[in-house]
Amino acid sequence: MAPDSTADDAGDAGTTGSGGSPEKDPSDWVTGDEAMTGPQRSYLATLSREAGEEFDASLTKAQASERIDELQTRTGRGQGS
Repeated sequence: MAPDSTADDAGDAGTTGSGGSPEKDPSDWVTGDEAMTGPQRSYLATLSREAGEEFDASLTKAQASERIDELQTRTGRGQGS
């Protein structure tokens, strides 16, 4: 039986998992040092504005994911309840 590695290969949408599937640490992402994606840029700009924080357009994918998590906590977004 082959090990199931497709969950790690599928990517991370930056959401907090409530379905019990483990999430990969952004610092461990193979492409984490690439420029943030368009959707990350857009969402991070929105969260930054709502939190009254400066938007940093130079973040990498991994840095943007961590910043999104931080700002979601501060703004109350993405908490699912």
